[in-house]
Amino acid sequence: MAEMQGTNLAIEVKGLVKEYPSKVLAVNGIDLNIKSNTIYALLGPNGAGKTTTINILTTLKEPTAGSIKVLGFDVIQQANKVRRNIGVTFQEMILDDELTGRQVLDYHGRLYKLGARERQKKVIELLKLAELEEAADRVVKTYSGGMKRRLELVRGLMTEPEILFLDEPTTGLDPQNRSSIWKYIRNLKEKSNLTLLLTTHYMEEAEELADYVGIIDYGKIVIEGTPRELIDKMGADTIQIAGNGNSDLFIQELKGHSFIQNIVNTNGLIQIGTDSGNKRLVEVVSIASKSGFTIEDISIAKPSLGDVFLKYTGRRLRDK
Repeated sequence: MAEMQGTNLAIEVKGLVKEYPSKVLAVNGIDLNIKSNTIYALLGPNGAGKTTTINILTTLKEPTAGSIKVLGFDVIQQANKVRRNIGVTFQEMILDDELTGRQVLDYHGRLYKLGARERQKKVIELLKLAELEEAADRVVKTYSGGMKRRLELVRGLMTEPEILFLDEPTTGLDPQNRSSIWKYIRNLKEKSNLTLLLTTHYMEEAEELADYVGIIDYGKIVIEGTPRELIDKMGADTIQIAGNGNSDLFIQELKGHSFIQNIVNTNGLIQIGTDSGNKRLVEVVSIASKSGFTIEDISIAKPSLGDVFLKYTGRRLRDK
């Protein structure tokens, strides 16, 4: 068990920068303070800096600048101590299809020089945790995508890590398997007293799993908080409008009304945070008409993390 160095923070990052020789700035001054026994999600589009951040925290890449501590250990000066206390599941599945599930776990334990008795005990525990007991002696190539992902997740627990890093844990899985993995990750945290840092570009994944969310874009954390806190900032309801005409005048007129909580205008889509979408819909339509703005499409929805992302980055989550 690693000893936290005078703090209850599992991960402490200050001013993290990663610049490649090609002058590409992958990470641009990130600060992170992640408490023990929480699930923290880095939410952002492809290329935002999520995987680079994970690679630095897990000692696979060196930072250009910044102070980075994992369980109180410096990732550069004390890299071996960091590695001994973390588990990692990468975005791409890395499993030997010719081995059985039991062998995958056993060989992983051998790599970390666990004794035979300890390995056997851990393999039995982890196969049960992953609900793979019946498939334990089948070769991995016969497993479904969800079964393979669960096997990878528990493989990272063979050494009893205190922090588990999950890079895009459900990429490539169908909705049913994704939902199963979400349930599994929640149980993992509850049963194992783990801290989990996961990266994702699925809004619903971050909203479903995370205790805290950091939205990352262009190598920066643009906003963070609990999912509920971030969503509540958008207002009770969001009215989404697409149309033609004088949108600037329309937005200016909207801002003069006390029931308008925020307005985001991105690529022709106007999102209006309001106290009650159904109650205010007629009034919003009237304001549009008086402003010379023709509404072509309008809808009301409860705000989501996707709306938060659009507000703070000015672009949709999956825009490249």
